[in-house]
Amino acid sequence: MTTVPEPVASFIEAVNRHDGDAFLDAFAPDGFVDDWGRVFTGRDEIRAWSDAEFIGARGVLTVEEVDEVESAPEEIEVIGDWRSQHANGRSKFTFAIAGDKLASMTIRAG
Repeated sequence: MTTVPEPVASFIEAVNRHDGDAFLDAFAPDGFVDDWGRVFTGRDEIRAWSDAEFIGARGVLTVEEVDEVESAPEEIEVIGDWRSQHANGRSKFTFAIAGDKLASMTIRAG
């Protein structure tokens, strides 16, 4: 797969323009972020994490690879170069999709 499907594409665009509200709106109400084993659930926890380490750190993701997860068709895997004031490097983002929202985003080494 070469293009990023929705709703992940809009999510990445929101991240790259540092739009915290659009970033949060991309998640389902019970959505969560798993950042290397640290889990942040719901809007308030995700916002606190993001303000310090993601949107607030002025992060930008340059997409290099996009794949559907064969064992879980509702999951999209994006590998790319992450650059921010908090962390840098090639990272793998696995998104679970729930309708037009993100159920989760898991971040690991790319």
